[in-house]
Amino acid sequence: MVTYPIEGACQCGGVTYQLLAEPQMVLACHCKECQKLSTSAFSLTAVVRTQDIVFQGEMREWLRKAESGNTNGARFCPGCGNRIYHFNPDQPDTIKLKPANLSDTRIIQPQAHVWVSEKQDWFTIPEGVKSFDKQP
Repeated sequence: MVTYPIEGACQCGGVTYQLLAEPQMVLACHCKECQKLSTSAFSLTAVVRTQDIVFQGEMREWLRKAESGNTNGARFCPGCGNRIYHFNPDQPDTIKLKPANLSDTRIIQPQAHVWVSEKQDWFTIPEGVKSFDKQP
């Protein structure tokens, strides 16, 4: 059983945080942008209520437009460059945590795979896990 809070930190330790409660959902995104971000087949995201996480340390911000027209923001450590989370400025109550830097990673079990229209051919989505061609 996972107990909260769970500690998290970037590679250099310049940004630390505490996740206070279970994520609303964990997703694996296979879009080309997430493949670039992760330098792998997909990127993991834990959808978290803003009130359920506390950050310490300086972060920098980068913004881009998503296919939907929404702004996709990212916050990252200026020291090591680790991406900490994504956000939509129009949805301030939710962030998209990059959970691989948690001290306890048992919560990283994707409940859905998104943007499978861009996934790597060699990766097989596990049976019984929801998948969507784009963003649901």
